[in-house]
Formats: sequence, C-alpha cells, structure tokens
Amino acid sequence: MRMSLEEQVRSAVAALLHAAGESQTALAAALGVSQAQVSRRQAGTAAWSLADCDAVAAHFGIGTLDLLAGPTAATQALPPERRRSASRASGRVRRAAPVQESSGR
Repeated sequence: MRMSLEEQVRSAVAALLHAAGESQTALAAALGVSQAQVSRRQAGTAAWSLADCDAVAAHFGIGTLDLLAGPTAATQALPPERRRSASRASGRVRRAAPVQESSGR
C-alpha cells in the first residue's frame, strides 16, 4: 500500500529531523510556531500546509519537491553541512589524538 502525501511529508520531516540531529522544538523555533504545533502536524492531527512545506524545505536547505517526495528523497537532498556528524549521532564526542612532537634527531 502506498503512503499518502500527508504521510510522506510527515515521514520526510521525521527523517530530516533525525538526519540533522534536530528536535521538534528547534524546527518549531525556525518556523515561528510552537513545538506543540509541530507535534500535532507530525502526529497527523493537523496538516502541514504547502506554506509550511516550503518553510521546512528552506530550513533544511532542500527543495520543496524533495520534501514532498518522501523521506528518502528528502534526506538524500540534505546538504552535508546540515547532517549531524557520526560522533554526534552515536552520542559520543570524538577527541583528536594527542600530537606527538618529533625530537628532531
């Protein structure tokens, strides 16, 4: 069974939030709405409008059609600088190895 357009948008938003390491609260602030409004849209009790879709796409730096195409297209279009790093994704902080100075001998 194929997903409805509304389900595709909700799935794409969820995938983008995950890929970018961003919360609903951060997305809500960027869109100028409350976290509760984003939550209702993601739960399907309220709809993402076309204006919302434009704003979400712009926030993540992707095209609106990529957002509407679903989670795979949306996350593939996500610019590398918007992706969370692998270390942040796992919750670990990567530390650089100590630099050892050569003795010059």
